[in-house]
Amino acid sequence: MRNSLGLKVVAIGALSILLLLGLLWIRSIVTERQTRRDAVVNDIAASSSLAQRLEGPFLVVPYEKTVREWKVDRASADRHTEERQVSGQLLLLPEVFRLDGSMPTELRARGIYEARLYHANMRIQANFQIPPHYGVGAEASAYRFGQPSIALGVADIRGIESGAKVFLNGAPLSLLAGSTSPLLGPGLHAPIAPSDSDAVSPLNFAIELNIQGTSQFDLMPVGRDSQISLSSNWRSPSFIGHYLPVTHKIGAAGFDARWSTSFFSTNLEESLHRCSDGEGQCDEFASRVLGVSFVDPVDQYLRTDRAIKYGFLFISLTFAGFFLFEVLGQLAVHPMQYTLVGSALALFYLLLLSLSEHLGFAVAYLLSSVACVALIGFYVSGILRSAKRGLGFAGALALLYGMLYALLSADDYALLMGSILVFGLLAVVMVLTREVDWTSLGRKEEAS
Repeated sequence: MRNSLGLKVVAIGALSILLLLGLLWIRSIVTERQTRRDAVVNDIAASSSLAQRLEGPFLVVPYEKTVREWKVDRASADRHTEERQVSGQLLLLPEVFRLDGSMPTELRARGIYEARLYHANMRIQANFQIPPHYGVGAEASAYRFGQPSIALGVADIRGIESGAKVFLNGAPLSLLAGSTSPLLGPGLHAPIAPSDSDAVSPLNFAIELNIQGTSQFDLMPVGRDSQISLSSNWRSPSFIGHYLPVTHKIGAAGFDARWSTSFFSTNLEESLHRCSDGEGQCDEFASRVLGVSFVDPVDQYLRTDRAIKYGFLFISLTFAGFFLFEVLGQLAVHPMQYTLVGSALALFYLLLLSLSEHLGFAVAYLLSSVACVALIGFYVSGILRSAKRGLGFAGALALLYGMLYALLSADDYALLMGSILVFGLLAVVMVLTREVDWTSLGRKEEAS
């Protein structure tokens, strides 16, 4: 190719591809640091307590049942009955379930990494209506019931803090370790007296329970009528699970949320029967939860990764600015100068990553952008042989960094703002170059 303008365009394109490879390398560093951070957070959680899941309270009634079956003797064809003993558990759900809890959070640090822990201080009330013979009906004579208990499943029992108080019909109860039910896993239980009444027996259960957890809290709304209220000083909650809050407030002081469910919306009783009857459908029962996630939805690694996605656009726009100065201002810019400026733009993201691990994303972004704008502005003033032009170029670059930060902060409108920004910049380039005769310009350069 004899056209020097065309050669320069090809050289700029090749340089842009090389810088794109550098951005991909920096992005791999972001992924590596994020993976290391997650490993440290998991290690902190493993040393204290993991994400918590609260199931219950349930009334757990162990039983042994005499089952009579008809058998046929193959030799004589006579029929006879055989008896065998079957053991299991009955799990009864409360009619009314109330939970009020406050969940203050704290940070635990290991090196430069931090994990967010919460302390769930809960007051739980559950009102049971125990049917005669625990609801087995006409087969009551075949059952022998063991020691009943009211049980709660707690995912990580290491997070159970001292000072739990339990009451049944206003009288204090003793709380023991273990949920006594394989379906609930680890947890707590309070033994109660067997029910021998032929009428419905009301049980009013109350517990003050404090548990510690990390990152996430899940709760199963077990009541026919369930009302849950949770509050915390965490300002960026993510409500998860099958049921969203009916009302919630999120502000500078934290969040306050309230859930309301019923058996019609949860279908929990039917799911429990299918699971406890051995039909192998316990996943449906286990999924009936609501919860709160305390993980920062957009941490510094995610923001840095999102910023890198705009890196190639930044480099292209900067190179386009240089090229316009060449075309419109009759100034020659060497490919090495393109390389140095492009390298400074790429190193911005490495600076942003390293500083954000110590200073937070906002401060790191400010320092990194100011450093790169000052360096590039000073360098460009020499290239363009004018401090005024260098200052103008630095101002335009600072405006671009400001727009990028706005894009990173606007999660819902990032795509819209980005599309408008790119279209606006393209329009500016087209307006500035609308009268440029590219063919004659290339011939002039070739002649010179």
